[in-house]
Amino acid sequence: MRAGEFAKWTRRFEDERERRHAQGDPHWGQGATLHPAVWAGIQRFQVGEDGDGANLVAKADQARDPDYARAVRLFVAEEQNHARLLAGLLAAGGIPTLTSHWSDTVFVRLRRLMGLRMELLVLMIAEVVALRYYQLLRDGTDDSLTSEVAGRILADEQRHVPFHCERLHASLTELPRPLRRPVMALWRLLLFAVSLVVAADHGPALTRLGIGRLRFVVDIMASSGAVVSAVLVPRPDTWSSAA
Repeated sequence: MRAGEFAKWTRRFEDERERRHAQGDPHWGQGATLHPAVWAGIQRFQVGEDGDGANLVAKADQARDPDYARAVRLFVAEEQNHARLLAGLLAAGGIPTLTSHWSDTVFVRLRRLMGLRMELLVLMIAEVVALRYYQLLRDGTDDSLTSEVAGRILADEQRHVPFHCERLHASLTELPRPLRRPVMALWRLLLFAVSLVVAADHGPALTRLGIGRLRFVVDIMASSGAVVSAVLVPRPDTWSSAA
């Protein structure tokens, strides 16, 4: 990509960091009350958000684009803040965090298999699933603290997806044109498989949040079409209007 192409993303992440600092934390003292199944789902997502992002940062450095590398570090910091917010929410409800979960272990191992392109493709699966989950968590409970925390995370995720789409677009242009659509078709197939697993694993929580397993999968796959288009066309930012 042209030098400085990702400078705009660095500015966006930095602006958001300043806004977040000015806003401060939610009022944890109000506590949170949720069904045990919903708490269990939050615990699993908290594990997935937690991590140092060292592998992604190292691959971003190898891309030889200082603006992109800086933006990735700011992205990782936002993901770590999500883990902190979810840990705070769990603490407000008297629920412990988990030290690990099999789903996070599988995703981490998949992401580390190859280079930056593979890392981002797998990461994008988690991000697209997270978009639907945090929307449900924001809108599907009567607990104000939960809704606030989920809403903050959702707003970040809605920026993260087009950010990754833009880098994936640049990465796919390095492939022969006939291979680009098949790569994204395989990505959607893997997304479908992961969505089925998540729906099965979080079924009781999804029911409590007002949606069935099948509807959850259908919604994720419906949103994935806009993601694929954003990766394949030159203007990935257009995805945000579909979010």
